[in-house]
Amino acid sequence: MSDFTHFDAKGAAHMVDVTDKEVTHRIAVAKGRVAMAAETLALIREGGFKKGDVLGVARLAGVMGAKKTADLIPLCHPLALSKVSLELEPSADGAGIDIEATVKVTGRTGVEMEALTAVSVAALTIYDMCKAVDKGMRIEAVRLVRKEGGRSGLFSAP
Repeated sequence: MSDFTHFDAKGAAHMVDVTDKEVTHRIAVAKGRVAMAAETLALIREGGFKKGDVLGVARLAGVMGAKKTADLIPLCHPLALSKVSLELEPSADGAGIDIEATVKVTGRTGVEMEALTAVSVAALTIYDMCKAVDKGMRIEAVRLVRKEGGRSGLFSAP
């Protein structure tokens, strides 16, 4: 189990000790998509949902999700995030919403989980707000696409 940082030598789960890690500027970018019927996307674009501005609410939910990551993922460190931003755009194929979250912090541990949580919560919020007209929506391809800072340095997904 030595390859997994969240397990000790005996295999017990534990929070990683970051005490001796260098404080650095860290950034993580995650992406995902909510696939939906073209008619659902048209309603979102036209503001045709009684619950309000779907993308605006999803953007705020994503920010809130990033800030609550340590409450949701048991071994995540609570972090004082310096930036959380989300871009939500209709997909090029006209059959969904593409979501991108960027999270920044200056600290001893990265913000990959916060970026992934932001995308996931934004996607779930879109689903929640639109499910009355499209129960067949799919949350797809939630993934880390970029990470900077820390001991492991730069990661860029192919």
